[in-house]
Amino acid sequence: MPDTSTGSMGNASVPSRRTVLAATAGMTSALALGGTAHAGPDGKHDDRKLRALIARMTLPEKVGQLFVMRVYGHSATAPDQADIDANLKEIGVRTAAELIAKYRVGGIIYFTWAHNTRAPHQIADLSNGIQRASLTQPRGLPVLVSTDQEHGIVCRVGEPATLFPGAMAVGAGGSRADARTLGRVAGQELRALGIRQNYSPVADVNVNPANPVIGVRSFGAEPAAVAGMVAAEVAGYQHSRQLAATAKHFPGHGDTAVDSHYGFPVITHTREQWNQLDAPPFQAAIRAGIDSIMTAHIMVPALDDSGDPATLSRPILTGILREELGYDGLVVTDSLGMEGVRTKYGDDRVPVLALKAGVDQLLNPPSLDIAWNAVLKAVQDGELTEARLDESILRILRLKAKLRLFDAPYVSQGGVDRNVGTASHLRTADRIAERTTTLLVNEGSLLPLSRRSHPKILVVGADPASPSGTTGPPTGVLAAALTELGFTATALSTGTAPSSTAIAKAVEAARAADAVVVGTYNVTASSTQKALVEQLLATGRPVVAVAVRNPYDVAHLPAVRAYLASYSWTDVELRAAARVIAGRVAPRGKLPVPVQRADDATRVLYPIGHGLSYGRG
Repeated sequence: MPDTSTGSMGNASVPSRRTVLAATAGMTSALALGGTAHAGPDGKHDDRKLRALIARMTLPEKVGQLFVMRVYGHSATAPDQADIDANLKEIGVRTAAELIAKYRVGGIIYFTWAHNTRAPHQIADLSNGIQRASLTQPRGLPVLVSTDQEHGIVCRVGEPATLFPGAMAVGAGGSRADARTLGRVAGQELRALGIRQNYSPVADVNVNPANPVIGVRSFGAEPAAVAGMVAAEVAGYQHSRQLAATAKHFPGHGDTAVDSHYGFPVITHTREQWNQLDAPPFQAAIRAGIDSIMTAHIMVPALDDSGDPATLSRPILTGILREELGYDGLVVTDSLGMEGVRTKYGDDRVPVLALKAGVDQLLNPPSLDIAWNAVLKAVQDGELTEARLDESILRILRLKAKLRLFDAPYVSQGGVDRNVGTASHLRTADRIAERTTTLLVNEGSLLPLSRRSHPKILVVGADPASPSGTTGPPTGVLAAALTELGFTATALSTGTAPSSTAIAKAVEAARAADAVVVGTYNVTASSTQKALVEQLLATGRPVVAVAVRNPYDVAHLPAVRAYLASYSWTDVELRAAARVIAGRVAPRGKLPVPVQRADDATRVLYPIGHGLSYGRG
């Protein structure tokens, strides 16, 4: 649990007891009718007290409670000037504190690009500043701070926090215990930073290799396996009732070739296919007690033939999710700034239609002013009733009570030091990663490489931007890890689309090496990465390839004698791949998705469950 003690901690400080008492005066007053609106030891809440809170709220306060909004800056009250300028341009306020005062938002979402997540102590201070700004308002309520910390390729809090393998890697590891441990440890660190709602795990079943938006963010392509991993990770995140997990993206974003950030995907599954393929992970999440579920900006005609995205579909969100699946927790939209939800309706209609469909939280609208006023006007005009808002606000307050935000809204710097990026947590992440690396090909037992027979290694290949606040670039991380393992390794980046000049330089360097490790990234039939690997093979030097994102790369490079899949290019997964290459650990991962042949997508090259080893543990 995060430490909530008071007192100064170095340059930053947790609010003193006097400050906390002053800041919570508005909340205490609002609760006077029924005492403290906290959850009991079993996590249950007192709806009577929460309804009393709602009854005292003004209509504008109720509208604000429905929104979760981005805001620029590392501080709630004193961000950098560039972040002040960005806030003024996009939101019409200078700071997070002004955002809360003007719109009374119920939640704030952290992003790396918004400069919210520079360092653990700074994040904790920002969270405390946000809570203080809200609790000092009349009838002030604690804020639900959220972020996307999926691990793997999507994270907002980077090093020195602990970063785990992503979902497809964990799926390759096949251990529900590891998934549960990931959620427990990652949740402990997020809570220490004041982040109390995590938009993870991804519950989509990735059956389309061409999926541009989910891919390795999914646990795999087999519904039952994905369901088991989702349930385990939810149990880990929510075991202490201090952090809310979020299963996403309902009703299932796994079979699409369109990215809903930039287009409007259509899922053509029949209702029977949806029941068998897409529904099981969400059903498992609900059985595991998931606190929130995120919607998808996708059209599923078999579930609703109106042409509306699921985020705005009452048949999907109320008819299926609430009534058929029996879910009564929080429903949050995916970002309302994404194109998939803006294609059919204007930004003023989207939040209103989402609420009518059954949504509770409206996430990150492109214009908060337009969205906030649209909801307010819809109530004033009678399109939405105030009672409908109260239903969603009750769910929001129930969750805040369950997370003990009414009792302990603040975190401490001491809690950060005790919980975030500890040596124990980092070792746990490394051990989990070692169980995920998948050996797809190993002709002639090329792997593991020996530092005696292959002491000099050249590491080349794709260097996509490092995800998740990790060190990067991938070639550098692999070379450093191999050097630590006793090799002499040199990194040479050739990029995701290597030029003939870059290829020639890599080939020349390969001739001076004893072996070559090449990282591949989303190889296609026309990719110049193929030419790079083929010319490296022509040197006669042993070539080991590592698919640093999608395992499907292996189908395009059949001449490679040793091929590994790491499922991400984050440090923790690349270091694990290096240990497998060096033989320090045996590969244990098994494909959680099938790999089809490059020349005939109807035929499977490597099935689910494929994965080689070295014959020792």
